Amino acid sequence: MYLKQQIDADIKQAMLAKDQDKLRALRAVKSMILLEETKEGQSGDLKPEDETRILTKAVKQRKDSADIYRQQNRVDLLAVEEAEIAVIENYLPKQLSEDELKEKLQAIITRIGASAPSDMGKVMGTATKELAGQADGKAISAMVKTLLA
Repeated sequence: MYLKQQIDADIKQAMLAKDQDKLRALRAVKSMILLEETKEGQSGDLKPEDETRILTKAVKQRKDSADIYRQQNRVDLLAVEEAEIAVIENYLPKQLSEDELKEKLQAIITRIGASAPSDMGKVMGTATKELAGQADGKAISAMVKTLLA
């Protein structure tokens, strides 16, 4: 619930400052939050982990679009996506560095007792839950593969 209130306040500030990039990104996030709250089976207010999941999804969508625009040399559209990514990432928890990610994954691997690439599913299940919002799924997967190899 805190995130929704913060987004509303920041939308007002962006409107007053006439910051179109920030306004567009915040409205998209607010829309995603409202859709999630009204989804069938939802009780209304979102849990912090749901908010993090929504923000992570929004960033991932924009990164995917940015990659496409980069491949097509659409600098104008790429700049818009990158500006929105920067705005949304301000609401996410701090992302882990590569060394921090490796350290946490090694701890998870040790705790689970994984030793071979066949144990990757067990490690990924635990790691994605524990590191939600702190690291990208692709980065987690790549690091787990190298650690279990």
